[in-house]
Amino acid sequence: MGHVDHFSAGWVTPVLSFAMACVGAALGLRCTVRALESSGPSKRNWLVLASIAIGSGIWTMHFIAMLGFGVTGTPIRYDVPLTALSLVVAMAVVGAGVFTAGFGKSRIRAVLMGGLGTGLGVAAMHYIGMAALNLHGEVNYDPKMVALSVLIAVVAATAALAITLTVRGPVVATIASLVMGIAVVSMHYTAMYAVSIVLDPSSASLPGATATEFIFPLAVLLGSFLFLTSAYVALSPTGKRHDTALSAELLREVELITA
Repeated sequence: MGHVDHFSAGWVTPVLSFAMACVGAALGLRCTVRALESSGPSKRNWLVLASIAIGSGIWTMHFIAMLGFGVTGTPIRYDVPLTALSLVVAMAVVGAGVFTAGFGKSRIRAVLMGGLGTGLGVAAMHYIGMAALNLHGEVNYDPKMVALSVLIAVVAATAALAITLTVRGPVVATIASLVMGIAVVSMHYTAMYAVSIVLDPSSASLPGATATEFIFPLAVLLGSFLFLTSAYVALSPTGKRHDTALSAELLREVELITA
């Protein structure tokens, strides 16, 4: 068994990865709110931006955290096509959830389906990203911990979406972003706790790129995109739909369900 170290770079990778998860969540959730205040092409554009923001945010979080991942007795390389695929899948699956939330006629159903899609997008990205690992050995998983990691992602993503779509204000938006950030980071380290490595020592070279060669530059690029887009969204005008109307709509649905 190879000794697995998730914090080989110290506190920098978990703190920075958490920050990126929160930024991506804040931007994505805000774009989802803007979409609900819009119609036509504008609505679609906001939802696309939300999908890209959340998907790239969780991908950046994952691979920044992976910069601190090491296994005693073997170097680690990353399969470039699979790593890129994990980013595309994250955006696509999260996008399915976000569009369901954006176009759903029932607010409660939209929150539940949107949270499910977003949570599954987080999980799919993580495990495809893990499949991109190349090392001298075999990666095994504890099925119970894997299931728990997926559950954490889905429940917390649903909670963040529910908070965002029912209560407004900068404080609540910050809380929702933190909830989503904690969800992504908790899911990541729960999933990593499920990992065990059975070494197969070899002197052969491994295919793929090192984290510094491929992941770090892309993470910096995506991180810059998230911060710049956040500034654009913060400065863009808000939609016309009033918060009170949204709250009243949700209240009516709750009353219909409980009646």
